Amino acid sequence: MGRGPSIEARKNASDAKRGKIFTKIIREIGVAARAGGGDPANNPRLRAAVDKGLSANMSKDVIERAIKKATGELEGVEYEEIRFEGYAPGGVAVIVDTLTDNRNRTVADVRHAFNKFGGNLGTDGSVAFMFRKLGVVAFAAGADEERITEIAIEAGAEDIRVHDDGSIEVLAAPEDFEAVRKAVLDAGLAPDEAEVTLRADNDVAAEGDTARQIVKLLDWLEDIDDVQNVYHNADLGHDAYA
Repeated sequence: MGRGPSIEARKNASDAKRGKIFTKIIREIGVAARAGGGDPANNPRLRAAVDKGLSANMSKDVIERAIKKATGELEGVEYEEIRFEGYAPGGVAVIVDTLTDNRNRTVADVRHAFNKFGGNLGTDGSVAFMFRKLGVVAFAAGADEERITEIAIEAGAEDIRVHDDGSIEVLAAPEDFEAVRKAVLDAGLAPDEAEVTLRADNDVAAEGDTARQIVKLLDWLEDIDDVQNVYHNADLGHDAYA
């Protein structure tokens, strides 16, 4: 029977993953601060990025340094936002949001991923019409559905969805997201996630080898350093991760 990875190897892998998460959050903080100013109280996008950093146990010093670099108080790198749209195997729509200081590198990396796993890049707008921007505040199974519903609807939420596993999602228009998030927090409710994201209007079912190929593509894209978020409309069963 073979030996598993050593404790040191597992720690190194965990540290590397944590480093990638920090890199993505720092870039998002920088772009948000450059676009809307360095005060999170007056910049909802920056406030969301800072909250994400704190949730990932990023120190306040690191966050403040990222903001200062973006606002010119410290020397830093400027990042460009690029969105890619395309199709994974089985006609699944994929949107890839990136932040990069080297457009050519990022284009090559994303195109390589699509080609490697049987997908293809499309033009701007080729799949974006299938998605809509939504604020999502999510709770794990066991949360108080009645209380969440009462507070969220009062704060301006559009819909409350309870899934088969008991988890709860509060959906809100992007402009109402911050009010809904603040209302549930002020009520002492702790969501698992709270973010403005893209959701597809309709999902595409995928099974077998096609589903497994889609998962490989999505994982590869997520692992590219310049990629911030990957959105898709695949309905994947458990066998996709086999």
